[in-house]
Amino acid sequence: MKPYRIFALLPLLALLGGCNAIVLNPAGDVAMQQRDLVIISTVLMLLIIIPVMALTVFFAWRYRSSNTSAHYDPDWDHSTHLELVIWAAPLLIIICLGAITWMATHLLDPFRPIERTAPGQTVARETKPLKVDVVALDWKWLFIYPDYGIATVNQMAAPVGQPIHFRISASSVMNAFYVPALAGMIYAMPGMQTQLHAVINKPGDFKGFSANYSGDGFSKMRFDFLAKNDADFGKWVSDIKAAGGNLGRTEYLELERPSEGVPVKKFANVDPSLFHLIVNLCVQPGKMCMHEMAAIDAKGGLGLAGADLVQRIEYDKSARRGSAPVLAKAYVASVCTTNAPMGMEMTEVQQPTPVSSTPLQGAGLPRPGTTFQSFAPRPSNS
Repeated sequence: MKPYRIFALLPLLALLGGCNAIVLNPAGDVAMQQRDLVIISTVLMLLIIIPVMALTVFFAWRYRSSNTSAHYDPDWDHSTHLELVIWAAPLLIIICLGAITWMATHLLDPFRPIERTAPGQTVARETKPLKVDVVALDWKWLFIYPDYGIATVNQMAAPVGQPIHFRISASSVMNAFYVPALAGMIYAMPGMQTQLHAVINKPGDFKGFSANYSGDGFSKMRFDFLAKNDADFGKWVSDIKAAGGNLGRTEYLELERPSEGVPVKKFANVDPSLFHLIVNLCVQPGKMCMHEMAAIDAKGGLGLAGADLVQRIEYDKSARRGSAPVLAKAYVASVCTTNAPMGMEMTEVQQPTPVSSTPLQGAGLPRPGTTFQSFAPRPSNS
């Protein structure tokens, strides 16, 4: 390419001035610290990369075949000074990167409550964080505010300068909750709960999305993150409460169905136990929750004799999305007791029967933590 053509392309670089590199110019203190970590790590690595690239060009030019003035030493094979430089510099950089990474891993742990809202501004002990429960649906985001009893779809808001505590889960497949202006991405997984602590320091309208491919509607799985001052945030909450709308089990099961490009929805009343039920995969009435099954297992389980007396838990994303035939709903409804006749239909079991606190033991199985009982024949003394 001729030189004048290169200069002709330079004005196009001015168009990049309209780009908002939000990762390098975030609005939240956690994201700023993560940005600084990226910059520091990049600069440390460039301390090796740039000299190596420069020396590669220098040696190729210096020792080209046409340069007869360059010193030629075919018997040279070792230099202690050169070896020290080659190995010492990368070693020092690796030590620096390791130390920085170790400190940042603990200080920026998403499960760890933040200790500052900005440089030099520590979080007071009496400060209460804004609690937000996040659920990744197909293909939309549900935000529940347990302290306010409201919920929204594809839109959330937070007051500037107040710590935010996210609890994150998913309804179907793994996603990644990501607001570049706020903090790094955190995975959202069905049947599990992850956390994120962050703070937003500048008012404005920011974008959030899923950073993990999750199917057909992934490209439209975006939401608005609104950073407001305290007064505007209070008005935002009041407007939602005034608009009405209820989000209970029935409404959630309808909302959970796969859909794309869903507009913003708001709910003035939310079932307080909804997020707990979502995480434990038991929003459907009568379905045993994972924590209930875990409690049974912790007490010794149902044993071999009771293994076939309950139906298994099945959580298949293809069946839930309607892309696979659903033969029958299979899940643990309850433990069979005298209060739950064997012939009772699934629809008649509205709540799991309470389980006795007496440790459960199977047919011949020892209680967990005790010595295993061998069924092998004992050797004779003769």
